[in-house]
Amino acid sequence: MTPETPAPPATATDPATDPATEAFVAHRNLLFTVAYEMLGSAADAEDVLQETWLRWVKVDLSQVTEQRAYLVRITTRQALNRLRTLQRRKESYVGPWLPEPMLTAPDVAEDVELAESVSTAMLLVLETLSPTERAVFVLRDIFDVEYDEIAAALDKTPAAVRQIAHRARNHVQARRPRQTVPASMTRAALASFQRVLETGDLQGLLDVLAPDVVLLGDGGGIKQASLRPTVGAVKVARFMLGGIGKHIEGKGSSMSIAPTVVNGAPALVIHVDGELDGVMTARVEDARITGLYYVRNPEKLHRTESETTLTLR
Repeated sequence: MTPETPAPPATATDPATDPATEAFVAHRNLLFTVAYEMLGSAADAEDVLQETWLRWVKVDLSQVTEQRAYLVRITTRQALNRLRTLQRRKESYVGPWLPEPMLTAPDVAEDVELAESVSTAMLLVLETLSPTERAVFVLRDIFDVEYDEIAAALDKTPAAVRQIAHRARNHVQARRPRQTVPASMTRAALASFQRVLETGDLQGLLDVLAPDVVLLGDGGGIKQASLRPTVGAVKVARFMLGGIGKHIEGKGSSMSIAPTVVNGAPALVIHVDGELDGVMTARVEDARITGLYYVRNPEKLHRTESETTLTLR
């Protein structure tokens, strides 16, 4: 079973002859994407899909007119429950919490709308919404679900959902990246960032960083990471050269940096002594890096070596 596929029970019949399994498998990538965008955690999204499956197999399919919509409804409800639990966990999380990075296939990067919706920067913006606002925004603005369907999933009136959508949309618009940046620009900025790290060029690093750049590191209390955001080009540059840079210069363990594609966007994967240390993604505006996000928590790195399939349809 592929990483993005929730495993139906071992006793499930052949999908070709079992309508419930066939429908679930047909929409599993969509359901995973919905859950991931609501949660920012692939592990929790997988759990949501397992819960969705357990409820789906008990449904009388003769009473279901639109299987895709019904499955999305179940997934939304389970994800909303999980999101509230996640919020309580984050209150005791050590240091900044970052979304779980996932190695994605090239077609995700080619779909600009999908790539933007699963980017680290966008997922962090969604973190600032309430659980209900996030569910409504994800379903309406990202997956284009009708208001009536969202209302049914959330047990609210369509009018209430419209109001929530309007509020959430304004909230996101005020915080999301001001422009859609082509992958080539992000790739170029990260390539420059990698080169100056490898050479220890402080001025070169300052040239690629925006003056108000913010660095967030997620070690989860397991790996060392700054407990607070590092703000400003000079502070971020010195932090990076004093941390990652010293390894490359031979003053510490052997380290290698390589380009990759995470959550549909260019990223860097960093190994220390041949072992995966972390994944770094970036927010780029006007060809300069305005945000750096470094996930070191090993519990969040399980999906960085095999591709995860995502879809909006």
